[in-house]
Amino acid sequence: MSETAQFTSADLDAYFRRIGWRGERHADAGTLRGVHLAHAHSLPFENLDPVRGTAPSLAPADLVAKLVRSRRGGYCYEHNTLFAGALEALGLGVTRLAARVVLGAERFEDRPRTHMALLVDVPGAPRPYLADVGFGAPGALLEPVPLTPDTEFHAAGRRHRLVHAPHRGPLELWVLETYGAEKEPGDGQGREPGQGAWQPQYAFTLEPFEHPDFEVINWHVATNPRSPFSRRPYAQRVTPERHLLLNGTHLTETRADGTVTERELTAEAEARRVLEEEFDIAVPEGATLLS
Repeated sequence: MSETAQFTSADLDAYFRRIGWRGERHADAGTLRGVHLAHAHSLPFENLDPVRGTAPSLAPADLVAKLVRSRRGGYCYEHNTLFAGALEALGLGVTRLAARVVLGAERFEDRPRTHMALLVDVPGAPRPYLADVGFGAPGALLEPVPLTPDTEFHAAGRRHRLVHAPHRGPLELWVLETYGAEKEPGDGQGREPGQGAWQPQYAFTLEPFEHPDFEVINWHVATNPRSPFSRRPYAQRVTPERHLLLNGTHLTETRADGTVTERELTAEAEARRVLEEEFDIAVPEGATLLS
């Protein structure tokens, strides 16, 4: 396949088997929501290729080989490029967007556009949907949300909303926010969640970005020595029962009731076992997880 080709029928069948989707294959909102959630619950987020010094390929055939036909995951460009290909094969219109990850930022302008998100047009729907299966954070979307400002959406146990924020450009700036517990000090041994608050995740305009744009961004994020994705392993696994996050040596488990447990991984063999067994990631040969 070329970079712009849709999935073959065999690719689509393999993708649906990988994510466990046995529902309808229609170009409608129900299929979009169902496939989005199935993808989020099945394919892990991970950056083991950049940690090994390699920029992952975004060619569709390579993404199918890695994420679909192997026991691997990927980061945002891989997940959302793969997901976009599947949606287009179903007959949905997809626009690639570049977003600024603003989680924890004092000013949105201080963050570059390094995240990939998707705008999905559903036939007959009054407005497009924001879809994103590649945001490696506890506040990620598990189901797409309509592009509607100042409306709270509840899906798969998470709460999100889209708001507008002022900025200097000619296009409206959209911000995805999630409602979650603010972190409280604790010993990491099953602490209770703190008081909730709306937290901005990323900001974006509706300007379309193309495959060559993400090839450049992908290479920069994977190879720049200052990039967090090139310096330490980062993995996420989401199930209905829990959210697992490995950030360097720090492993965080967030249960569905909001209870958080944390611990440090201190040995290479332990980190490899956790990724293999807890995240269901086949760790590539030669990968060094703890430095």
